[in-house]
Amino acid sequence: MARREHTDRYAGQVLGWTWSLLHPMILAGVYVFIFSFVFRQRIDPSRDFPLDYTAYVLTGLASWLNITDTMVRTSTALSGKSELLRQMVFPARLLPIKAAVASLVTLAVMLGVLQLYVVVRFGLQPLVLVLGPIAIVLQFVFLLGFGLILSSLSVFLRDVKDIVQVISLAGVYLIPAFYLPSWVPPLFAPILVLNPFSHFIWCFQDAFFYVRIEHPASWISATLISFLTYALGRRLFDRLQPAFGSML
Repeated sequence: MARREHTDRYAGQVLGWTWSLLHPMILAGVYVFIFSFVFRQRIDPSRDFPLDYTAYVLTGLASWLNITDTMVRTSTALSGKSELLRQMVFPARLLPIKAAVASLVTLAVMLGVLQLYVVVRFGLQPLVLVLGPIAIVLQFVFLLGFGLILSSLSVFLRDVKDIVQVISLAGVYLIPAFYLPSWVPPLFAPILVLNPFSHFIWCFQDAFFYVRIEHPASWISATLISFLTYALGRRLFDRLQPAFGSML
């Protein structure tokens, strides 16, 4: 079902499923060009950073684009599936889970671009193989739970997909993907800490940019947020599922 998510989505188009690879690559290229060459953002060379600003941006974008892609897919996962949802033998939970699994393609593309850039510029970073999978699993568990919440609420509140689009567009500037936390004025610094998405960005940065545990509190926070969100998502989905067929 996750594979068909890509093949059916781009059916009839000239480039077909390759758009699922081109979309994140083009978007990442635009962001890197704007912030690295137009605004000429740089990381202070006196700071103890193993990689450069481009790698910093790509790391944050890898996490964020996976988050937004999953939110968009899961918010519409149940729409137009009334014929399936009326069949009690069909496990409705598979629809948002399928969407979350399909979104891993976006993450794989972004991490592939990041690792290619890092290996060419800086060489291999062996510790990535240790921290990277942990950060990916934590984010995936979180997105599974969050996807269950979005998909179940969207059946009753059709505005969910529009809210998700707004978050996807504006939220990228409310996470530490293009700037260091130290660049944020003290008055607005708490926004980063209170934003749950920031902790997953920091975990990805530890795994793929710093290649060390730079934000230990975020690893603890991300673990708690992941499993609590998943537990809440399953509970909410199971509670609302009996009404899906009639509402759709």
